[in-house]
Amino acid sequence: MASKGKALSALAARIGGSILGGADPVITDVTHDSRSVGPGAMYVAIRGLRADGHRFVSAAIESGAEAVCVDHATAATVPELVVDDTRAVLGALASAVHDDPSCSLDVIGVTGTNGKTTVTHYVESIAGDAGVVTGLVGTIHTRVGGVSLPATLTTPEASELQRLFAEMRDRGVSLVAVEVSSHALALGRVEGTRFAVAAFTNLSQDHLDFHGDMSAYRAAKERLFTQYDVGTAVINVDDPTGARLASSYQGQLVTVGRDGDVAASHIEPYPGGTRFRLDSEWGTTTVEAPVLGEFNVSNLLVAASCCLVVGIDFGDVVAGMSRVAGVPGRFEVVSGDDPITVIVDYAHTPEGVARVVETGRRLTGGRVIGLIGAGGDRDREKRPAMGSAISRADVAVITSDNPRSEDPADIVAAVASGVDPGVEPVIEVDRRQAIAIAVEAAKDGDVVLILGRGHEPTQDLGSEMVPFDDREVAAEALTRRRKSPDYRGRSGSMSP
Repeated sequence: MASKGKALSALAARIGGSILGGADPVITDVTHDSRSVGPGAMYVAIRGLRADGHRFVSAAIESGAEAVCVDHATAATVPELVVDDTRAVLGALASAVHDDPSCSLDVIGVTGTNGKTTVTHYVESIAGDAGVVTGLVGTIHTRVGGVSLPATLTTPEASELQRLFAEMRDRGVSLVAVEVSSHALALGRVEGTRFAVAAFTNLSQDHLDFHGDMSAYRAAKERLFTQYDVGTAVINVDDPTGARLASSYQGQLVTVGRDGDVAASHIEPYPGGTRFRLDSEWGTTTVEAPVLGEFNVSNLLVAASCCLVVGIDFGDVVAGMSRVAGVPGRFEVVSGDDPITVIVDYAHTPEGVARVVETGRRLTGGRVIGLIGAGGDRDREKRPAMGSAISRADVAVITSDNPRSEDPADIVAAVASGVDPGVEPVIEVDRRQAIAIAVEAAKDGDVVLILGRGHEPTQDLGSEMVPFDDREVAAEALTRRRKSPDYRGRSGSMSP
């Protein structure tokens, strides 16, 4: 049932704030966006990276705010809830107003550099296959009971997230898989959330433009396990950071990895999937899953462990693993039965790129052609390392990604500067043309990896967002290739 709201005085008592103004209105919603204020809402003025929400207090009141939460008195014409840090209390306020929805859900929060999207989708797929009504919150989209909604942030702002949890609870959802980004943890977007499971995949260089250094980045990820109410932690101990985190974790813990509580052995690829032996305290069996690459086996084990921890039957989990749904733009094969294999993946970190290239090599006796770029206005330090990682392919194509406000040619040059000695990359700034070059260069039996953007339907050019889906562009290139006179048995080009 939907919440009837909370009196402002009750909210103040919960977070330790003080009220200016004599009225005690009932608050039925909390928002940090003055444009979304409606009847019964309290506007929380947070200090953002680009704007101070206190500038919009008057606009929120004009839109009908019953109260405002501020970090200093503003002489507002409605009651003011004054606190030291408005961002820090946003989640707790929203959770309280909506009757603490995460306490009525099995919320599975997944953090890590790579694999968050895949793990949350696998959790949703396995649990849904077992008959559980699920929710999903993440990079690609949000789903409530199977109905998709567009996603704007990997992890929504705290007020939006708690409202979404309440909607899920009210619509009969019982399990929610949530991607928890390092930004979300640093900015408190999951405050007010109780996690039935907190899962960790891995850590490698990313987002240093925001966090500053790897130590701060790692600390942000670890907050999920040290600063929140967590039922059970599921940690990949094959990752060094995961192993360190697990060794010091004080709560209920399930480890995943070669020597973990949940482990895979005798890993063997087969056309379209991977076969492995699953060992766990819940049972042991052989699994045949439609996933490619050992990194995706690891992701699948983390997801399966999360489902087992919340009480889904072992047999149902194993059945779900064998039927797990693919994830858009995550090692997605887009070439059908073409004699070359074209795969689109979101890999956008040096470690992720290297892992995908390694997996591509195991799929073929032919060559691996890898295409990569780097995002503009983001972590500049990783760009040369991206060039080094793509050097592991037989042919390395370097191109534009989402340049945003930067000159694409400058970003491409930075990536190319890290290419390993002796490797001659193919440089093409125009991504559409670069994809065409990579596909046209392929011989029958080769694997083409188009990396960095995955599912993204648009390219960010800074001044505008233009339609650009790597999967569609690759399909167009494949169509042109098929129409060529020497389609079967073609020799390709750019042979190293």
